[in-house]
Amino acid sequence: MTQQEIGVPQPDGPAVPHVKSAVRTVELLDFFAQYPGLHSLSDLQGKLGYPKSSLHALLRTLVGLGWIETDVTGTLYRIGMRALLVGATYIDGDPVVQIAREALDWLAEVTGETVHMARLDHFDVVYLATRASRHYLRPFARVGRRLPASTTSLGKAILATRDDAEVARMLPAELPRLTRNTITDQAQLMADLRRIRKRGYAVDREENTEGLRCFGVALDIAYPPRDAVSVSVPVPRLTAGRDREIAACLLEARDRIEVAARGVRRTY
Repeated sequence: MTQQEIGVPQPDGPAVPHVKSAVRTVELLDFFAQYPGLHSLSDLQGKLGYPKSSLHALLRTLVGLGWIETDVTGTLYRIGMRALLVGATYIDGDPVVQIAREALDWLAEVTGETVHMARLDHFDVVYLATRASRHYLRPFARVGRRLPASTTSLGKAILATRDDAEVARMLPAELPRLTRNTITDQAQLMADLRRIRKRGYAVDREENTEGLRCFGVALDIAYPPRDAVSVSVPVPRLTAGRDREIAACLLEARDRIEVAARGVRRTY
């Protein structure tokens, strides 16, 4: 299994020499991140294609360092606690997440719905922050979750900040389908992005999760924009005019974040 097949982000720019052991370590950790749960040595060897003896030595090293854990039998492996600590440090030290915190709290309060912030990573969006809805019926998305950009309002809002030619270069050969409403035709996606540019915000019409509609806006605080904020609403709560109310609150939250970012030295 190659890096592209397991969804490992590929570096941009000219090729640089790689240390094989370091590359294998990162690929192994990325595999565990993408496929949670326990995996046997033979399963990992079959998926990654490493020599079994080298893979076993790598697993033992990472278990000893806390990056990978085993079950009680010592024969099944999963991601370890140290990966959580590093991921939490990324979130805690990210300037955009810190800048956006008050606006995200405000947006969740005024809408009463679930709020997310995410960042574009190649053709995926990765969730960096979330605020839960106060309603019993509410969507759930954990921080660190990765989804195809074309299936979410967050991702489409960010993609819409690029021109059609740049988006075309970013698109995978086949757009993934998550629900029956997911846009999988590239021409339809391009048309949707043009509507987003004109409207000012993106809408995910049950394209990521059935029964859930999401509204998203990109944040113009980096070039090119790579972050976005969204509000997710179960379809039964979308009463007449509710979509316009949510869009207005979302645009206000975007403005608050962008204003707050102007007074902070840009390190992102």
